[in-house]
Amino acid sequence: MQIIETLKSFQKPIFIFAVILCLTPWIEAPMALLMGLIIAQTSGHPYLKQNKKITNILLQSSVVGLGFGMNINKAIEAGKEGFVFTIFSICLTLILGYITGKWLKINKNTSYLISAGTAICGGSAIAAVSPIIKAEDNEISVSLGTVFILNSIALVLFPFLGHLLNLSQHQFGVWSAIAIHDTSSVVGAASKYGYESLQVATTIKLERALWIIPLAFFTSIMFKNKTDKLKIPYFIFFFILAMILKSFTPALDNFYSLLVLIAKKGLVLTLFLIGTGLSKETLKQVGFKPFLQGVILWVFISTISIFVIKYQL
Repeated sequence: MQIIETLKSFQKPIFIFAVILCLTPWIEAPMALLMGLIIAQTSGHPYLKQNKKITNILLQSSVVGLGFGMNINKAIEAGKEGFVFTIFSICLTLILGYITGKWLKINKNTSYLISAGTAICGGSAIAAVSPIIKAEDNEISVSLGTVFILNSIALVLFPFLGHLLNLSQHQFGVWSAIAIHDTSSVVGAASKYGYESLQVATTIKLERALWIIPLAFFTSIMFKNKTDKLKIPYFIFFFILAMILKSFTPALDNFYSLLVLIAKKGLVLTLFLIGTGLSKETLKQVGFKPFLQGVILWVFISTISIFVIKYQL
């Protein structure tokens, strides 16, 4: 306890040093996340109130930056391939989420938020539908905590499983986009696996994120609520613009390569900040049943998707 108290007295210097370390070539995404988790449990985050906003801006900027390293024609091909699979997996996850929520007797709103986060894109989907269902702060915190914990596990576990299952870069890109919740962890895991994997995963995941819009309308019908608070992920359109510029202005390739490098380091820093946001209080708040529902949905969609990818793609 005395050691923890000593570390807390150096909270800001430790945090700033860790941020600088994340910007060096020596720290990759899984290590950054782990470092963030350690800081969250020891010295703590000195700017925790601003963390969510900064993380969202940094993630969106990093994803747009990655677009400058991708070809629009290849992205369209990857998007076509994942389209039907995306619809199928989203519907299946929402149905299973409803069933497991009833079985485990989880609060209706919490269960739905976890299902939506698993089905589409983690925290972004939860943020989009929570005002529609009029979710309480504790319900949002529990669902976000569940998703973020599983994201942290996936970031480390998926590349290992991909190599164990002898997946190609293309196959791993599709799998991570379907089975990992948040865009940050999808991109982090895919970049660890390889450059082709990163391209495929980012494209399919962002296409998947657009399903937030029909999900929000579906949610308003199911919960009989009308809202004008729909959060459309506009940054995806900037990502597409970045791909178009990359594809049709090859003279600027050197500049685009620099932007991609900056974006990758931005992603590493994003994952560090996500780790620092998982405080002891957040971990305690999740509870066993919601976490179990999240695990069941995650294992189910991961298993089904890997079977289809391995034997159909």
